[in-house]
Amino acid sequence: MLSMDDIKYIKRLYESEGISIREIMRRTGYHYETVKKYLDMEDFNEPLHPPKDSTSLLDPLKPVIDQWLLDDLKAPRKQRHTAKRVFERLQAEYPQMLEVKLRTVQYYVSQKKKELFQSQQKAYLPLYHPPGEAQIDFGHFSYINNSGEMTDALKLTMSFPFSNHSYCQIFGGENQQCLLQGMRNIFEYMGKVPYRIVFDNLSSAVAHMGKGHHRVLTEGFKRFMAHYKFEAAFCNGAAGWEKKGNVENKVGYERRNMFVPVPTILDFSQFNQELFLKYATKMQSVIIMLKVLQSNPCFKKIRHRCFHLMKSHMKSS
Repeated sequence: MLSMDDIKYIKRLYESEGISIREIMRRTGYHYETVKKYLDMEDFNEPLHPPKDSTSLLDPLKPVIDQWLLDDLKAPRKQRHTAKRVFERLQAEYPQMLEVKLRTVQYYVSQKKKELFQSQQKAYLPLYHPPGEAQIDFGHFSYINNSGEMTDALKLTMSFPFSNHSYCQIFGGENQQCLLQGMRNIFEYMGKVPYRIVFDNLSSAVAHMGKGHHRVLTEGFKRFMAHYKFEAAFCNGAAGWEKKGNVENKVGYERRNMFVPVPTILDFSQFNQELFLKYATKMQSVIIMLKVLQSNPCFKKIRHRCFHLMKSHMKSS
């Protein structure tokens, strides 16, 4: 199995530069069968394996830890729980249920804090936006769950600066599964894929930021790119507000117009479908413009085979 970078290089030589298979063989050193195999490959999904039941001795206490960390959001920054303090409280308050060591608690608290306190990155983009280009960003919003409580969540917004249109989908987090699921939902609804998408330097897409514009991408994100055949551009981490101003404006616009009054959300998947219906009924003139753009060769026709994703933070509240 070649790396995703090698596969992308072979496809670019053949599809974009018109290089013959024989010349690609000479440049890369791969046999004809190998080159032909990856040129013909349309499905970049990883092999599906039955999910393994994974349980932890900490599971019974995770709701308790989650509540402590949620309560920390209202506490002064210097008076929030550390992993060691969480472990000490568990020892004191739940001695019969605590069956793990400090290290297990530290790992879980670290992961939970990343989910709760992950800060957004910043970025930069040229003022002129050609047809077929999109921008993506996450934004916060609040909703009322089935217990009548105000809860915070995130929404993924994809905007199209040339037409000034956008779509959004809501999730309980902003990890890679949420990012890819939101993009796939929008691609499937549109029936087309932008040729170029501008991203923030999200950890779900960027494994490492090198010098200048060099980015080392995560394997899952590279597979998704290859499957839907779009180019990804990333913001300058030192000037994030300059590169994707359109989508950042759309994040605020949607929050003011699509989430006021504060909605009651019982099921994230159902609400995401309702969001598409809201766009269809409230923005007919803009959608007509978007459909014109979708006929532009800058937008690529979507594949019939979906990219497989593991279960993400699309949840019932």
